[in-house]
Amino acid sequence: MMLLVPADVLHPRRIDEHFAAEADAARAAGHAVALVDHDALAAGEADRAVARVRGDATTAVYRGWMLTSAAYAGLAAALAPRGITLRTGAKQYRQAHELPGWYDALAAVTPATTWTAGDDEQAFHDACRRLGAGAAVIRDYTKSMKHYWHEAAFIPDLADQARAWQVARRLRELRGEDFTGGYVLRRFENFTGAEVRTWWVGGVCRLRTAHPDTPDAAPPHDADVPGLDAAVAGLALPFVTVDLSRRADGTWRVIELGDGQVSDRPATTPATTLIDALLSPAHPR
Repeated sequence: MMLLVPADVLHPRRIDEHFAAEADAARAAGHAVALVDHDALAAGEADRAVARVRGDATTAVYRGWMLTSAAYAGLAAALAPRGITLRTGAKQYRQAHELPGWYDALAAVTPATTWTAGDDEQAFHDACRRLGAGAAVIRDYTKSMKHYWHEAAFIPDLADQARAWQVARRLRELRGEDFTGGYVLRRFENFTGAEVRTWWVGGVCRLRTAHPDTPDAAPPHDADVPGLDAAVAGLALPFVTVDLSRRADGTWRVIELGDGQVSDRPATTPATTLIDALLSPAHPR
């Protein structure tokens, strides 16, 4: 197995410091490590991005900064002539990375959701009507602006069309060129406590950690969502993360599913623990 990690922006022969520990752990476990240029990938210059990658009919896993689905597809295409196949294909990455790809499979265990294709105002209002009156959270297909909660994330009541559109426009403004897909509206549920990040390889939960935003909050022993194992296995995705949170009534719910390759590791989880779960045969944990 090969681990692909981003190069340092200022020192392209070095590994980006954020992923250096994981690269060291992979090498110690006997896996090859290669550098890719994240900025070149983001700019659509995939061939230049993989110029330092050498391989021989091997399978690779990317651990790096978030990529758009198009950039990831470019990475896969640029690696293929070099005999390297990403364990997560381009279609699988998009399915995990963009909410419409995974929502139907997890609809029973996550807040009710609807979305638009694009940023058209009328389509947005139609989506509001589909979800119905009441509080909601808005994002695009890949990311929210939760740090701008009251101005670009939380809508107190979808029935207030003017206020709802004001929040949507602010989200669109803040996301700028990174706005992906369309508006996603999720029914607001009152969650308490820190989120839990779960790591799934081949449809099996291999690891439970704190969420990167709250690295010192160890995952509770009762963090369990009935039916989640079968739902994630049914997606048949090679490597994903699923973030969980406890609702005010005590029920654990799914907040997000994402491609594990671009999901951050909390500082309190050793790199060796993640690499062991990701690249080595292991039993569920």
